[in-house]
Amino acid sequence: MSEKIFISPSKYVQGRDTVEKAGEYIADLGKKAMIIADKTVWEIAANRVADSLKKKDISVLEITFEGEASAKEIERISKQANEEGIDVIVGVGGGKTIDTAKGVRDSVEGAACAVIPTTASTDAPTSALSVIYSDEGVFERYRFYSKNPDLVLLDTAIIAGAPPQFLAAGIADALATWVEARASLEARGTTMAGGQATIAGLAIAEKCEQVLFDYALLAYESNKRKVVSYALEQIVEANTLLSGLGFESAGLGLAHAVHNGFTVLDGDIHHKSHGEKVAFGILTQLAYEARDQQEINRYISLLQSLGLPTTFKDLHIDDLEREDLLRVAETALQEGESSHNMPTPPTVDSVVDAMIAADQYSLSYLERK
Repeated sequence: MSEKIFISPSKYVQGRDTVEKAGEYIADLGKKAMIIADKTVWEIAANRVADSLKKKDISVLEITFEGEASAKEIERISKQANEEGIDVIVGVGGGKTIDTAKGVRDSVEGAACAVIPTTASTDAPTSALSVIYSDEGVFERYRFYSKNPDLVLLDTAIIAGAPPQFLAAGIADALATWVEARASLEARGTTMAGGQATIAGLAIAEKCEQVLFDYALLAYESNKRKVVSYALEQIVEANTLLSGLGFESAGLGLAHAVHNGFTVLDGDIHHKSHGEKVAFGILTQLAYEARDQQEINRYISLLQSLGLPTTFKDLHIDDLEREDLLRVAETALQEGESSHNMPTPPTVDSVVDAMIAADQYSLSYLERK
């Protein structure tokens, strides 16, 4: 039996208008900062982050993220960081920007990393890994790092101002945390931290699910009116901190592997977010595990209430043949995938059958409603 391992960021800060204090927190990390953000996020938040840093006499190099967390993009930005002697990498934006920032930090010796998400749409901010895609957006691999970000800072006023579908996507991603951790625990699987799950990691994963079922719909409604409610604060923390620590130190399973499998498909599914594809992955895993109707319906109900995909039609893949789904399953089961953490090793056909069953269960639930 391998060692138990728990990893986490050095500091997590969450609250209203925290971007105005970014310089205060980042000043402890370095004096020459590179801020990475896409064009839209520069207007939403990154310019304010830059101003806050400059007030603390931190020099700022502004970089525009090109949109894909690829090896090529990480290499491009890393070259600039090394040439400029940057000592702190600041990623501002969504999951792919943040994963890119973590990759750049890993390529700049001695640099620190600060992560400032502008949505609560993924659990990428706290982790010591990046999901690497091709330049065309096809999943390639996980890239692991020796340490987590030094700082994760969330401004809940900015997150409340983002479209509600981003929060919903984060809820789906977070909802997979306990579903997958439970399976990984039963299989004595290896976590993304590189060892066995700790009691702390499992407790966090289970608490994550409890918070989601208690507050997800309230937070979603608050987000529609752009207000920072208690429920929104709870869900931002669940989506980011609890899910991030839970998935990394408690284990992944089939749900995220199915998401990765979806990246090989062409068409409109590519316009679906990480969390939206994970939502269907959750139902696929529950179907594969032969969970009962009451449990599966509980997840379908919450996902559908948040406007998340629960059917092939929702994912724009209702015209696929079984052969196409076999490609998805083959990718989900390739070497190194988290699907190998399942207690009973899945086969290609069993994953396809579980996907079709999940689609039918969701259609049946809709009909009964």
